[in-house]
Amino acid sequence: MSVHPEKKARIIYHIDMNCFYASVEMAYDKGLKGKPVAIAGNPEERRGIIVTSSYEARDKGVKTTMPIWKAKQLCPELIVLPPRFDRYRLASKKIFQLLAEVTPLVEPVSIDEGYMDVTETNHPVNPVKTAESLQRKILKELDIPCSIGIAPNKFLAKMASDMKKPLGITILRKRELAKTLWPLSIEEMYGVGEKTAEKLRQIDIKTIGDLAKSDAYFLKQTIGINGERMQHQANGIDYRQVDPDAVYDVKSIGSSETLPHDTTDEKEIYLLMDKLAEKVEKRLNRKEMLGQSLQLMIRYHDRKTITRSKKLDHYVETKEEIVSYAMELWNRHWNMDPVRLIGVTVQDIVEKSEAGEQLDLFTYKEAVRKEKLEQTIQHLTEKYGENPFLESEKEKSKETIQPTTSFQKDFLDDYTR
Repeated sequence: MSVHPEKKARIIYHIDMNCFYASVEMAYDKGLKGKPVAIAGNPEERRGIIVTSSYEARDKGVKTTMPIWKAKQLCPELIVLPPRFDRYRLASKKIFQLLAEVTPLVEPVSIDEGYMDVTETNHPVNPVKTAESLQRKILKELDIPCSIGIAPNKFLAKMASDMKKPLGITILRKRELAKTLWPLSIEEMYGVGEKTAEKLRQIDIKTIGDLAKSDAYFLKQTIGINGERMQHQANGIDYRQVDPDAVYDVKSIGSSETLPHDTTDEKEIYLLMDKLAEKVEKRLNRKEMLGQSLQLMIRYHDRKTITRSKKLDHYVETKEEIVSYAMELWNRHWNMDPVRLIGVTVQDIVEKSEAGEQLDLFTYKEAVRKEKLEQTIQHLTEKYGENPFLESEKEKSKETIQPTTSFQKDFLDDYTR
């Protein structure tokens, strides 16, 4: 009879930068340190809301998504800065490069946070000392504070990193969950939103401990299939691996924007859709991808939000196609109320190299025309050399694309280059 040795317990870090955008601005301008700082959009427009703020501002009541005018009421001395995504992207790249020096098992999940699996590293056996060393290095080299959660899995590591900020290091062990995790309110559990928390409270689940000890069948009947996963996590069970390649698992590419005012002006809506479609086209080109579904998001003046999708019989990548299908969904589903925000997303995306050309009665002529054009260009290039007036679209898109929100993830592999 063979005996399988017990698997080595995993050691997972969750690294979370503290007030990332504000911290980056303070690293660039030391005079901002210790002052209430907020990053926000244009104060003259509705989208002038707080994106993030320093702890000094938070102590005065300033919160994310709060309008600038309200933040100024609470904190008259608030220093409001516009977002500088080129700075944040560069800082993010340098941070993840430092993480990768510790272990190759790094999984970025956003511009300012990620997971590390340090189980098999050759660094000191004490995971706390390794975390302290990494935290000091990020602070010394980049002047950016971070908190680190240490646990046997990703969920617990994420929960741990939120428990002590700024510059915290927290260990969350399974055997201590009854004391450290279970007393927390259900709203504090990662992955539980307002609506889910409300449903759970209706069935008398008020703490994470209540969720951990609840009846699995009843839970599933109340909040669906996610109930089982959430209960497992509340009990400290999470088998997900730290996956460095997860950043490439992109399922959609989209862009959204809040209008400066509520509007029913369809010309204004069309111009915004055209702008959003152009951004999506450039990002698709940069990633060399195509999509087979189009989703339109409409947020009305009362914040009611709807999303409507259309599955296509062919792949799309051009601005013209994206706008056309977005307008089709708009014409079908807009209820004539004033609109606050529009979002356009291409879904079911695949790499161009993996997508077989799908020609039908309506597209084959265009495909043939493009093919003939490409053959002509290739012939002229071979005969006369590289055409200096033609710029590679791929290179052009690489140079011009800049992230416009913190929710874009198509630049999270920068640190590997």
